[in-house]
Amino acid sequence: MKDEFVIVLDFLPHGKATDRKAEPLAQTIGEKYFNLLEVVIRDNTVVKPGDRLYVGENKRAEVKYIKGRITYEELTGFARSEVENTINNLVKNNEKKVTEFFNRAGPISTRFHALELLPGIGKKHLWRIIRERKKKKFESFDDLHQRIKMFPDVRRIVVKRILDELKGEERNRLFVGIGFQ
Repeated sequence: MKDEFVIVLDFLPHGKATDRKAEPLAQTIGEKYFNLLEVVIRDNTVVKPGDRLYVGENKRAEVKYIKGRITYEELTGFARSEVENTINNLVKNNEKKVTEFFNRAGPISTRFHALELLPGIGKKHLWRIIRERKKKKFESFDDLHQRIKMFPDVRRIVVKRILDELKGEERNRLFVGIGFQ
């Protein structure tokens, strides 16, 4: 899945020291699918962390070309410090889509449910969520928190899960490369 827009995590005006060619480079995260990408920025263009850049198929204003995907380990120290806050903002701005994930998530196998892959959700929370969503779909994070007793902060657990997936600590993917469906 390809992202149309990315959020800048770090801007390296002369690229990385290890690159053969010095060119302006930005480390970014996809707005929808959370792909980590390095993109080459057009000459005489300056971007800053938090900027939203178009990387789709049409003409790109700031991006010369997409250099490629990168792993979490390849992010600069500054990009790593920005990634959690950026994901937090993306989750916050996509509350309806994240809430819909809780309404539609299903079993992965006969013994395991997708919701159990989220940190802080065990069997008790799982069955409460399933019962409550049968009565009425969840409409927001607040609705989910009010209807499920002692439920952890929804945004925090989704952000933690996305970070774990980016770091390669999770085998099953719920969000990275899949997005908020």
